Amino acid sequence: MDDVLAGSQMKGIEDVRPEDVAAYKANYRCFAPGLKTTDIMDAYTDWAQTYDMTLCSGRYNGPRMAAEELASQVPEGYRQHIRVLDVAAGTGKVGCELSKKGFTMIDALEPSEGMMGILEDTGVYSYKYMEFLGVGKNSVPDNTYDVVVIVGGMGEGHIPVRGVDDLIRITKPGGLVINVMRLEYLDYVEAYKDQLEPYMDLLHQKGWWQKVDRKVVQNYAFDKEGVIFVHRVL
Repeated sequence: MDDVLAGSQMKGIEDVRPEDVAAYKANYRCFAPGLKTTDIMDAYTDWAQTYDMTLCSGRYNGPRMAAEELASQVPEGYRQHIRVLDVAAGTGKVGCELSKKGFTMIDALEPSEGMMGILEDTGVYSYKYMEFLGVGKNSVPDNTYDVVVIVGGMGEGHIPVRGVDDLIRITKPGGLVINVMRLEYLDYVEAYKDQLEPYMDLLHQKGWWQKVDRKVVQNYAFDKEGVIFVHRVL
């Protein structure tokens, strides 16, 4: 994996603050072009023990943004009845933020064994799937969740465009899919450029889901813009 990193241009680092460069490089080890899936999972497992310290609040605000978005969609009195799946759950930062907002039925999908070990210690998740999304079959049942949320799971070598089909499949009709990701990935990640957003729009046109919102947010991660996609499954 170090050979891949050494031979690649570290995209996006040019406007990162000096005090955040080391953290950005640690993050990039999981997002560099050309990495195999096994390389990415090994990188996440190696990083797990220091992940939360490296991507601390202020440097990485995606989990808080996702929780605020979902809370804006679900009145407080209903939150304990909403079943949520946190996709690419990592160390459980999203689940912890959702728990603060009153959500209690939270499951996790996370393929990295090291990350899952940290996530389990949070105590906020019920069922855990240690597997991938959008890469072959997975065991998450159809029409199971009221909300599927994914934060930071879209990127180079991560969930492919076809993973959107799985997001819809596992969400109940009328349920929400909330995807929070770095905006610039839509421009320079080859798997997503001119593909991810058009595919999401195509599924809207086909009646698979309805676009509820698309908004650009500031300071998603490393002072970079993020984008929040909200869709309702039909």
